[in-house]
Amino acid sequence: MRQSPPCFAGGFLNSAGLLCVKSQISNLCATTYIDVLYAVAYISGMIDFARTPLQIGTIIQRARKKRNWTQGQLAERSGLRQGTISAIETGSKTTKLNSLLSILAALDLEFRIGTRTKGSADDIEALFA
Repeated sequence: MRQSPPCFAGGFLNSAGLLCVKSQISNLCATTYIDVLYAVAYISGMIDFARTPLQIGTIIQRARKKRNWTQGQLAERSGLRQGTISAIETGSKTTKLNSLLSILAALDLEFRIGTRTKGSADDIEALFA
């Protein structure tokens, strides 16, 4: 069994992905869907989920700051204006797909599409808190 991420305070994930806590009698298992999403992201090396422009912007901003880059440096590397970087990081709804892909390439990230999870946008937003 895998050890759980720190947010599970003494629990662990079983092979079915359920959060379990050891008791004196047996293992008690329960989960919420967002806990499973968080655990999968934590275990797999931080996969970021996004459903809104602001969530995408937050992921980009975190990746930029992780590299200690300014918006200007990211703009230079992606061939865009600093104002475009700022607009995307603050959740602009008018972002062009080509601009987003240029930024992701500069950050050595990729865009993936998958089946929508059952968690709500608010659940996903909680991962960014």
